[in-house]
Amino acid sequence: MKDLDDRMFWISGEDEIKKAEVTDSYFINTERALRKIGKNPKVTMEVYTRHLPYADTWGVLSGVYEAAKLLEGLPLDVDSMDEGEVFAVPKNELAYEPVMKLKGRYADFARYETPLLGFLASASGFTTKAARIRLAAGDRTLLSFGTRRAHPALAPLVERSAYIAGFEGVSNICGAKLLGIEGAGTMPHSFILCFDSQKDAWKAFADSLPEKSDVIVLADTLFDEKTESIMALETLGRKLKGVRLDTPASRRGDWRKIIEEVRWELNLRGGKHVKIFVSGGLDESDVRELQDVVSGFGVGTSVSNAPSIDFNMKMVEVEGKGGVMIPRAKRGDLSGEKEVCRDEKNMVDYLVLARNARPQNCNPLLKPLIRNGRIVRRFETIDALRKRVASRLKWVAGRQIEVRAVS
Repeated sequence: MKDLDDRMFWISGEDEIKKAEVTDSYFINTERALRKIGKNPKVTMEVYTRHLPYADTWGVLSGVYEAAKLLEGLPLDVDSMDEGEVFAVPKNELAYEPVMKLKGRYADFARYETPLLGFLASASGFTTKAARIRLAAGDRTLLSFGTRRAHPALAPLVERSAYIAGFEGVSNICGAKLLGIEGAGTMPHSFILCFDSQKDAWKAFADSLPEKSDVIVLADTLFDEKTESIMALETLGRKLKGVRLDTPASRRGDWRKIIEEVRWELNLRGGKHVKIFVSGGLDESDVRELQDVVSGFGVGTSVSNAPSIDFNMKMVEVEGKGGVMIPRAKRGDLSGEKEVCRDEKNMVDYLVLARNARPQNCNPLLKPLIRNGRIVRRFETIDALRKRVASRLKWVAGRQIEVRAVS
């Protein structure tokens, strides 16, 4: 197979993304046709989804930072919900709510629809799934282990999404570096297999760690989980702070009972201080079922392979004669520029026409992001985003957001 001429991997570069060279060809066709006849109307476009891949009516918006960087410098005005804000997707598909709104001349930004939706769809998909797992885990520790199941170019995005959703740590080194935290993890099974015995491996691992580091070992490589956990405690004594059970589903049997047996045997031998962590193909249902018998989880593929959020970008207004904006939309969509405001007390989002007054006791969710190509919103720290998502999850836990359309 012939090498690529201008790059090593099949990935787009930042310059190609910024120039929207990753767009779909029909947008280039659109621009060409509009410019040929000298037509470039002002339009209002809204980004929304009608469906979520879950039964609940909420998702978590993410990717706003990338969206702002993508659109910066274009002759556009953009309003957006906050990064980490919860948006609602009601069962009634009529009352969809936009998470972002763009205003400008269409031929000036048509080609940016593809990368914009890609940023929002992927990031929001990862963050929404991670947030659901955070809710399922309660107060248990969550570590992100999933970047080996995703394209390496997406590794930092996967880890950022998991971290702002409330995971305590991430395993990917590049992702951790960009987040400004230390990478988290224990050891792979291959490390154990490099030694003549598990005991030799655990001793070597413990001796290699910096002083005062927690020693958490993998305890299911050659023998069953109970046997290896006992062996680890006998080998390392008080140094052992935790065992990680990473048994594949095909060999687990009753996973909860196995964990309870490990806990019993460790406690019986003076190992009450030893925490139990589990990993290996876990999803939110597994986390919910086991969160009362373990100290934490390593969750991977269910986040890094999370379904994307199916965002659309639809035109709702077009410039008419005299510069007047005319409500216009394809069938199945609601025309007219809209605002979203939230009554948090009653858990109701209102979808209202922008020209109309919003209901009382209702806070607007779409806020200025870009004005005439200039980013006007101050980007928040990772810690601030984590706090926002945590507060929103407390708000939606076990509840459904109602959306009411007011024309």
